[in-house]
Amino acid sequence: MPDYDLIAILGPTASGKTPFAAALASELNTEIISADSRQIYRGMDLGTGKDLADYTVNGRQIPYHLIDIAEPNEFFSMHDFQRLAYEAVDDVRARGRTPFLVGGTGLYVASVTDGYVMSDTEPDLEYRAYLETMDTPKLYEMLRELRPEMEIDEKNRNRVMRMLERIHDGDDAVPAKKARFDSLRLGVSWPRDVLAKRIDERIDMRLEQGMIEEVQRLMDEGASVDFLLGLGLEYRFITQYLIGEIPDKDDMLAQLAHAIKKFAKRQMTWFRRNPDIIWLDMQGDAYGQACGEIEKFLKK
Repeated sequence: MPDYDLIAILGPTASGKTPFAAALASELNTEIISADSRQIYRGMDLGTGKDLADYTVNGRQIPYHLIDIAEPNEFFSMHDFQRLAYEAVDDVRARGRTPFLVGGTGLYVASVTDGYVMSDTEPDLEYRAYLETMDTPKLYEMLRELRPEMEIDEKNRNRVMRMLERIHDGDDAVPAKKARFDSLRLGVSWPRDVLAKRIDERIDMRLEQGMIEEVQRLMDEGASVDFLLGLGLEYRFITQYLIGEIPDKDDMLAQLAHAIKKFAKRQMTWFRRNPDIIWLDMQGDAYGQACGEIEKFLKK
């Protein structure tokens, strides 16, 4: 049987998960564990949507976990995330609180809510360092040799490296599941046209705040081109613009907006596979609906 309760608030990019979850967390006097595969990195704020002001509600700081815990260029796997998330859940529970797991990285969320059973072996840091010496095309070639049937974005360096490490550790099969928690899953989403508008507005806002300059600063401070390209979306397209692969800024932004909307669609496809997710009516009383579902869940 699961040890105790966990509340997951999930959904696609630009859906407003974090401020919504923070408002609920304030009501329940609890803490948030981030499940975002890019917000783990320090100095990567605008391109990841990491607005720490979202964690302040009515002047009160909502405690958060697993944000700004790794340096650019550092490899970070789903296994790493799950281990740290389990530790964070235990930490929050030790204070008598029911933690919120909040994010849009589907595998990260599922690894915790579903309790993916992965190898108990410690990460092979020598193998990790070996992979870091190679460029992304070489890594992808290695993966194709090992698993030619696997469909994966060949430019997503982090994802390719994660899969190579899992294969190396013996975790290449679909993981078994052993849930540690009884999880309530609340989904935050919008009609496609509304979400598309939110994405466009967020890109404009981030550009005004200095998103291109952020990527340039990261490059100046030593973040590798391969690392930035591997993060995808904002970091991939802006890096391509800065190194001249996409010479026209307007063309880059148009490609970026299209890519983010496709990504949001893929996120929703992933989440829709799970019938246990309760989707909130964001154009109605989503907050009241969420409070009602949480109250029923905690009383069961």
